[in-house]
Formats: sequence, C-alpha cells, structure tokens
Amino acid sequence: MNWTIERAEGKDLDLDEVLAVYRSSGLGERRPVEDRDRMGAMLAGANLVLVARDGDGALIGIARSVSDFSYVTYLSDIAVAGRLQRSGIGRALIDATRKEAPTAKIVLLSAPAATDYYPHIGFTRHDSAWVLNP
Repeated sequence: MNWTIERAEGKDLDLDEVLAVYRSSGLGERRPVEDRDRMGAMLAGANLVLVARDGDGALIGIARSVSDFSYVTYLSDIAVAGRLQRSGIGRALIDATRKEAPTAKIVLLSAPAATDYYPHIGFTRHDSAWVLNP
C-alpha cells in the first residue's frame, strides 16, 4: 500500500471523510461522531493535525493533537481506517507528530483495545492521569 503523511489544517479537512475514518477505525465509538458541529470544532481547535492519505488522495488516517511545541503534545485522537490497521500508518502518524514537536513529550489516553500497543512502540504507562468530564 502506498500512502503519505502530511500536516493539515483541521478546519480545511472534509468532515465526511474524517468521520468515515473515525467510524471505520473504531474510535467513533468514543467520539461524538453524530454531532457534526462538535466534531468540526474539535478539528478546527486542534493546532497539530496530521493525516495519512492513500495513493489516490483518500484520507486513511488522522492524528489530532494540541501542542505547545515545546513541553507537551496531547495526542487527542489517532485513527486509522480499519482495513489498514496494523500496516504502520498509526506508527507513522505518531512519528510525524513527534517530528513536529521534537522536544515535547507526547501524552495520550489509550482506547481500551490499544493499551498493549503503546508500550510496544516506546510509550510508558502513567498512573496519575485524571479526567474530569463535563
């Protein structure tokens, strides 16, 4: 499979294409994919968005982050189309995220099904993360 990674402006992405990747990846189960306005705001508010596209230009993956580009990058979402998972696209999106802010640590909350994946690629568990839901 031939694919490329590029930086994008979240507000400029085709929302339907993004939603299709979220749904296909399984991440749509934990994101408000039925609320188009909210998903659009999430994309527009992220200051570091990287996308993977196949050889035909179709969106096949996305990494959506908020970063200060110095100390921390919060990798809010990483989604790869289901049929292409385990092909290296997710890892390439994480590597590209790191290259955009090489001195910043990357912090993420793992999907339950991916908790065994992140240690495999160099992440360490952090036991003092807290979430305050709205």
